Amino acid sequence: MNTKRWVALIAAVVLIVFSIGLNAMMAIFKTNFFNSFDAVLPMPGDIVMNESVVEPGDLEKRIALLTVNGTIQDVGSGDVWTKVEYDHQMFMNQLDIILADESVQAVVLAVNSPGGGVIESAAIHEKLLEIKEQRQIPIYVSMGTMAASGGYYIAAPSDKIFALKETITGSIGVIMQGINYSELAEKLGVKFETIKSGPHKDMFGGSRETSPEERAMLQEMIDEMYEEFVDVVEAGRGMSEADVKKVADGRILGGTQALKAGLVDEIGTLNDTIAAIRADYDLQDAELFEYTKEDESLAAIFGMKVGSMFGPSVEERFLTRILTTHNAPRAMYLYGDF
Repeated sequence: MNTKRWVALIAAVVLIVFSIGLNAMMAIFKTNFFNSFDAVLPMPGDIVMNESVVEPGDLEKRIALLTVNGTIQDVGSGDVWTKVEYDHQMFMNQLDIILADESVQAVVLAVNSPGGGVIESAAIHEKLLEIKEQRQIPIYVSMGTMAASGGYYIAAPSDKIFALKETITGSIGVIMQGINYSELAEKLGVKFETIKSGPHKDMFGGSRETSPEERAMLQEMIDEMYEEFVDVVEAGRGMSEADVKKVADGRILGGTQALKAGLVDEIGTLNDTIAAIRADYDLQDAELFEYTKEDESLAAIFGMKVGSMFGPSVEERFLTRILTTHNAPRAMYLYGDF
C-alpha cells in the first residue's frame, strides 16, 4: 500500500470516529431525552440518527417526515466510499425510533419507489401497523413519481394516500424472473457439471429448462404471495377482494385512475399531504422534522471527498460488486426491470 493510501486510510478513520462521537451527542440533545432515552443512546453497531427540522414548531407535538426512495431491498448501508439509494436498515431504525418517541404525533411517508423485495416490503408494512396500533398516531402517504408494487404495499396501511396525477402506481402482484442461458452455453461449448442432493436443487437456476412440475411449485408460491398482497390492500383500503382484484392483475395506473379505483384518497403534492395531516389532527403548530444518518455530517462528506481521491476506482467498485453479489432469482413486489 503506497503512502497516499495510508494517509487516506488514517484520515478516514479519524473522521469516522469524530463523526460518530459528534453525531451521538447531537442525537442526545436533539431528541426528546426523557421519552426516548433508550433509543437515543447508541450501542456498538447501531445506526445513529440525527434530526433535521423542516418546519419549526411545538416540540411536544411533532410530525415525522419519512422517505422511501428507490428499490426496497436490503443491500446494506454503504460506507464512506459508496452510497446506497435506499438503506433498509436505516429506514427500519427510523420506524423503531418513532415507536418509542412519544413526541411524534403523526407520520408523513413520502414514497418514490417501484417496489422491491417481498420480505423487505412486508417488514415495513408490519412495522407501520405496529406504530398505528401501539402509538395510535395517523400515517399519511405522499406518492411521488412512482409508488408501484411494493411501493404501494407499504402505502396501503396508511390513513390517507395522496398521489400526483402523474404518479405511476398499482402494479399489484408478484414477479420472479430468471435467465435461462442453457442454449447459449451449449452453442459456446460450455457444459454444466452439477452434483445435487435432489432433482429440484438447481431449479430455476438458469442452467437448464424448468420442468412443468417445478413451474407448478413456483406458481403456487407466487400465488400465495399474491393473495397476501391482495389481503394487505383489502385491509388497508377497506375494499372487497373483488374490487381489489379488478385492478390487481399487475397493471399500472396513473394517479387519477388510482383515485377512481379506490387505491388513493386525493390528488395532491407532498405539501398538500403535510397540510392535510396538520388540519385533520390539529397539528398546525407541530414541528415537522426528518431523520438524517450520522454519515451525512460535514465530517463524513469530507471523508467521501477523501474516498473519491484515494479510494477504489469506479471500475474496482463495479468489479467487486459483480464478484460478491449473488443473483439467484427471488420473488419481488416490483414494477420494471430487476
